[in-house]
Amino acid sequence: MVRLAVPVVIIQVGMMTMGVVDTIMVGHVSAQALAAVALGNLYFFTLAVFALGTLMVLDPVVAQAVGALDKPAVGRAVQRGIVIAALLTIPTVLLLTFAAPVFHLLGQPPEVIPLAAAYAVRTAPGVFPFLLFVVFRQSLQAMGRTAPIVGAIVGANLANAGLNWILIFGHLGFPSMGVVGSAWATTISRVLLVVGLWIAAGRELGPLLLPVRAEIWQLRPLLRMVRLGIPIGAQHVLEFGAFALVALMMGWMGMREMAGHQVAINLAALTFMVPLGVGDAASVLVGRAVGRGDPAGASGAARAAFACGVTFMAVAGAIFLSLPEQLASLYSRDIEVISVAAMLIPIAGVFQVFDGTQVVAGGVLRGLGDTRAPMIANLIGYWLIAIPVSIYLGFGADLGPAGLWWGLVLGLGLVGSSLLLRVRSRLRRRQTRVLIDTPDLTSTEPHASDAA
Repeated sequence: MVRLAVPVVIIQVGMMTMGVVDTIMVGHVSAQALAAVALGNLYFFTLAVFALGTLMVLDPVVAQAVGALDKPAVGRAVQRGIVIAALLTIPTVLLLTFAAPVFHLLGQPPEVIPLAAAYAVRTAPGVFPFLLFVVFRQSLQAMGRTAPIVGAIVGANLANAGLNWILIFGHLGFPSMGVVGSAWATTISRVLLVVGLWIAAGRELGPLLLPVRAEIWQLRPLLRMVRLGIPIGAQHVLEFGAFALVALMMGWMGMREMAGHQVAINLAALTFMVPLGVGDAASVLVGRAVGRGDPAGASGAARAAFACGVTFMAVAGAIFLSLPEQLASLYSRDIEVISVAAMLIPIAGVFQVFDGTQVVAGGVLRGLGDTRAPMIANLIGYWLIAIPVSIYLGFGADLGPAGLWWGLVLGLGLVGSSLLLRVRSRLRRRQTRVLIDTPDLTSTEPHASDAA
């Protein structure tokens, strides 16, 4: 678990670091610029998160095929992943072009909307490269080839930092572009990310992509794979959407409340990358164990994942509770922004363990092919319970930003507990491989329905 999880965690932290660098560098321009990038990034990932989650169907499909030594199934899965990524790019790009009216409809601060919309529109060209990178990343992780991904992430982060320095502040003869410069830096870096990964891992990816297999265009297996992936995408939308709604409600309270929220959530998201990486590693190891018919190996991988992910988040929570003002000061010089962030960071410290539990449990269930239960848990935990409580505490009880966040703590606790119980239940059952390609749909339906 540690051998696989460490590079996967580096990959996840590297992905998050690009956003952290953007936020820190833009935060030194103005509070308005910080809020604009926060809103623009929020909109981008609100649209992209469904595609990102749906493409995680490659975790169980590829990992279980690797465990079963079924190389043709690995190639078919990767090629179908590219087809699905291309299809998901179309609505994502279209919706990015309508950012401004959406922000007006959602009642965001008028002084932030033009810059945030400009940021969102300029991230559109990077959507397909980003999703293509996700296809390659998930597939290589499932095969245990993480070194090329780490190299590509490091290169993209260096490029992003340099491009931000040049385009935001206007160095090396370029004009100072502020928020728009940050958007272009992000888009270019996403293109470089997938190019760098292809350069580093073309030897492994080439045989999976060529020759193009005629069966990837068969509708029934493609739909079977999509049907397994959609609940993962929906789960990510429900979770991310809950946090996005809280961010929008912060915008109703004011620009500095929104900026302070962005600082605190950025820190929480950075630590979240570690158990997220552990969850990804768990999905790979559990999936391989299922593929080779090793239930004891699946249970052992799950236990190791919880030990790694939850322990790290307990340490992160202690740091958040101890150093809120010092952490907030890394992001902004604005006293009011720091004050809001320092109030929220300790609350993030409280929910760290719950957050780690739910994401590791989700990874284990994904490796088992169970994609529906996490979706249901997120629907109930966040949208039927946490969000109403957040609204009441934030506005009805007049607790402001802290009230909104305490509702999230409740939701994370409920989701984490329910998914932990689901993992225990599923590991006690007979585990069967997810089969996408079979000549007779009825012969595979038990697998598909059990997996979903």
